[in-house]
Amino acid sequence: MPQHNAFYAQSGGVTAVINASACGVIEAARENGDQIGKLYAGHNGIIGALTEDLIDVSQESDENIAALRHTPGGAFGSCRYKLKSIEDHRTQYERLIEVFKAHDIRYFFYNGGGDSADTCLKVSQLAETMGYPIQAIHVPKTVDNDLPITDNSPGFGSVAKYIATSTREAGLDIASMCATSTKVFILEVMGRHAGWIAAAGALAGEDATQPPHIVVFPEVAFHRKEFMARVDACVKEHGYCVVVVSEGARYEDGTFLADAGNTDAFGHRQLGGVAPTLAGMVKQDLGYKYHWAVADYLQRAARHIASWTDVEQAYATGRAAVEMALAGKNAVMPAIRRLGDGADYAWDIIEAPLEQIANHEKFMPLEFITEDGFYITDACREYLSPLIQGEDFPPFVNGLPAVARLTLAKVEKKLTPFTI
Repeated sequence: MPQHNAFYAQSGGVTAVINASACGVIEAARENGDQIGKLYAGHNGIIGALTEDLIDVSQESDENIAALRHTPGGAFGSCRYKLKSIEDHRTQYERLIEVFKAHDIRYFFYNGGGDSADTCLKVSQLAETMGYPIQAIHVPKTVDNDLPITDNSPGFGSVAKYIATSTREAGLDIASMCATSTKVFILEVMGRHAGWIAAAGALAGEDATQPPHIVVFPEVAFHRKEFMARVDACVKEHGYCVVVVSEGARYEDGTFLADAGNTDAFGHRQLGGVAPTLAGMVKQDLGYKYHWAVADYLQRAARHIASWTDVEQAYATGRAAVEMALAGKNAVMPAIRRLGDGADYAWDIIEAPLEQIANHEKFMPLEFITEDGFYITDACREYLSPLIQGEDFPPFVNGLPAVARLTLAKVEKKLTPFTI
């Protein structure tokens, strides 16, 4: 097989383990130097390809690449930029081909979520529509855990572990102070359409008698009167109430509780903060003293408490992407397949077609949510528990976690500038 170069890029919101996937891609590419020449990384995702802003990964030491396994964030820069249809934005696709040709790039690895899978699928279609062969492999990543086919998404296990841990710790704090201070604590977590992260908060307790006492999912229509009755009953029974709420909580008509009225680069509604919204309702309806917190970027950057299982799976999908490309695969994604549960939990990697992943979302199944809509079932707990197992602590230096410090050497540009 002739030797050609490869392109790797990160897309969308980053995770605690997206760089572990990068490590898997890079190390696998280096081990197959007879087929893959240079591996370039796009600076700030697909934008790096369009603007020919490429990073020469060969300039990074093996030690720095290995350190990516325990480094959060996106080492090469990520972006929220979705390529539209080839018909409507042909100029952009022609530019991609121009850049790929100029640098002899035949392998394309795009590390991201659902929108990134769509971009990867479109790039894979370039071979047929524009006559330049590109093998495009999507590397899964999303804290939202909403990618179909794959049992779970790399990035989710670690955010689940962080949220469950934080909920347990905050619950103990509230319990110790509730007699004279805060009665209701509300933690807002990510999850625009799917309540997987909110569900993970319930792992903090053994059942709804322990924090969190209430979980609010996007999949269940929010009814203010029912919610307040549940909060009030909880405070009267336990002395306090801890709530985990998904940012995408919505009313029966589909309106978000915290719709900010704007959209992001992917066209998604910008949400303005459901925790303070709920807290205001609690104050107005019940008069209880409250406190709220938004996990925000902390939940997806918390590499210090990452799930060992998640790190292993993120790295494995990165390696598998290279192996699939070298096997001649195209428009596919390495997906995680669950082989056992509980003490027998096991998994492997299978091939999933991008046509079944792009522009599709996986929501919480009804059997994972209790009938009253405010907690998780035993089936959900059985699904979630293996994903947060194990610790993979980063090395610490001077009391702080060590991280990779890449050189990010830029590749000399060969083409005229391009404006996106």
